[in-house]
This record gives sequence, C-alpha cells and structure tokens, in this order.
Amino acid sequence: MSIKQESELIGMQKVSEAVAYTLKEMRNFAKAGMTTKELDEFGGKILNDLGAKSAPYLTYGFPGWTCISVNNEFCHGIPSDKRILKEGDLINIDVSAELDGFWSDNGGSFVIGEDVNGHQQLVDASKDILQKAIDNIKGGVKISEIGYLIETEAKKRGYKVIKNLGGHGIGRSLHEQPDELLNYKNRFDQRRFKKDSVVAIETFISTSSSLAVELNDGWTMVGNKGGHMAQHEHTIVVTNGKPIILTAMNGIWN
Repeated sequence: MSIKQESELIGMQKVSEAVAYTLKEMRNFAKAGMTTKELDEFGGKILNDLGAKSAPYLTYGFPGWTCISVNNEFCHGIPSDKRILKEGDLINIDVSAELDGFWSDNGGSFVIGEDVNGHQQLVDASKDILQKAIDNIKGGVKISEIGYLIETEAKKRGYKVIKNLGGHGIGRSLHEQPDELLNYKNRFDQRRFKKDSVVAIETFISTSSSLAVELNDGWTMVGNKGGHMAQHEHTIVVTNGKPIILTAMNGIWN
C-alpha cells in the first residue's frame, strides 16, 4: 500500500507493533525442552489479546498462528507438539497479522540457548545484511540494487542467498505489489522503490542452498542442497531519507 493519510500510518503502526511485540515475546519465551506448538500457542494468545488475527491462518488456512522453522527447515514450518526444541537449535519465527484492516509482517532467526552448533555467525550475517539493505532503501532506488547489495554482502561472508524467496509489498493484505523483492540482482527488474509505499524487507541467507523447496506437508520449505538458512524481516515505510521501521519494537537487531 501507499500511505496517503495519517490514519493509514497510525493503522500500520498499530498492527506492526502487535506483530513486533509478539515476535519479541516469543523469542524471550522460547527455550530448550518446549514444543514448537507450545511456543506457537503462546504467540497466538498474544496476537488474540491485542485484537490481531494471524495472517497465514487468515489468508491461507495455515495450520498454526505463526510459522516456526527449526534447523534444516528454512521457512513456513508448521508448529508441532512432536517438535521439541533443543539447546543450540537454529529457529526462525515469522509473525504476520491483520488488525483493523491493516497487515504487517516480521520475522527473525536465533539460536536456542548456547550456540553449541555454531549457527550464530549465520544469524549475525542475516541481521547485519538486513540492516544494511534497509539503510539503503529510499524513494527512487532500484529494487534490484538492494537485491544486489544483499547477495554481495552474503558472498563476502561466505554465504549464499535463496533466490526463490523474497520480500513484498504489504498493508491492506499480506502480499501486495511490489512483490518479489529478491535477494539478488535481477537485471530485468527495472522497478524502483516508491516514497510512502509499505514493504516487508527480508533476508534469506544460506550456508549451502540457493533455492527453497517444499516438503510433502505442503508448507515447510527446506534447501535444495540442504544446509541452514537465517531470515530477518522488518515492515517499513519508504521515504526520501531513512525508512520508517514499523516493526522496530521486535528487537531483532539487539
């Protein structure tokens, strides 16, 4: 969407704070020994208490309130009472929701407890690259140039990017134009970011794979060549200067 009046900005701020607060609280709550279903129910209750509705459930009938992916799962992981979190697991939580007709999306990867499996470096790369990407977005900047920046920064650190996942426009629904805000330079993409537009910017930084493929459950995605992936995501308003980070409250850069 494009922000045309103050009431729209207030609406986007309200839903963005709901998803950001939920993500932050879920990260703080997550610990070894609990199931991903337990973690999801915790997040779902927060959204409900704030009057927000789970976007993946509302839009796609997703079997959970939030997407929780663990270790080799890249994204869209289904919360399960059979999946027990362990010390050192790489976990990704993606929280998106609707509130009063406005939609927002955010996510983050982190390590459960001690980094016994050495995932923190990947997590830090994803966080740092998202920050650099957002710092370079303003009205008139080519979408493909931000993709190029993300891919270049990933390569510098010895990582790959997932080429068939990307950010997207958001606001009056979960996915809007501009879609396919990819993590690499598509030289055929001549689109530019527009001032006052609302977009969800996300990194998909991988150790081994460059594509995500869907498992038989119809939701969970893993790498075409295995390995691990870290994702971080903020919903922002594009300006002529630094973007307004609507989901800043989630603390994913802390």
